[in-house]
Amino acid sequence: MKKVLKYIVLAILIALLFLVRAFESNLFYDPLIKYFQNEYLYLRMPKVNTWKLVVDLLFRYTLNSLITLAIIYVYFNKKRYVKFAGFFLMLAFVLLIFTFVFLLKDEFKHGYLLPFYIRRFLIHPLFLIILFPAFYYMKLNKLKRF
Repeated sequence: MKKVLKYIVLAILIALLFLVRAFESNLFYDPLIKYFQNEYLYLRMPKVNTWKLVVDLLFRYTLNSLITLAIIYVYFNKKRYVKFAGFFLMLAFVLLIFTFVFLLKDEFKHGYLLPFYIRRFLIHPLFLIILFPAFYYMKLNKLKRF
């Protein structure tokens, strides 16, 4: 892929990540958005439809993950990077969602920071920020060896 086209596609994919964030209140059910905007210090946790929240977290995580995988593929053009990232993202979702639901059922009685950060990893493409530099470093190391 030509460099200009590659960077245009990357810009579009990054814009898609911004669009998911911009339309989050229209697309996803998440009563915890307002709760975690300083209300957790003063109010009790709002009523949450756990099933609906989990389904919408899965939908949002899947959208962010697909865009993340596309960014990794377009930039690095390595299927093994995409396979590893896909497996990593699936495993991370399973571990994070089970932990989050457990803490949600407990109504955050043992603190709000852990569920707050788990939810952050579920709703934002933070794993892109972790995986991209790791793959870039691997790419640089391969270039230095030859």
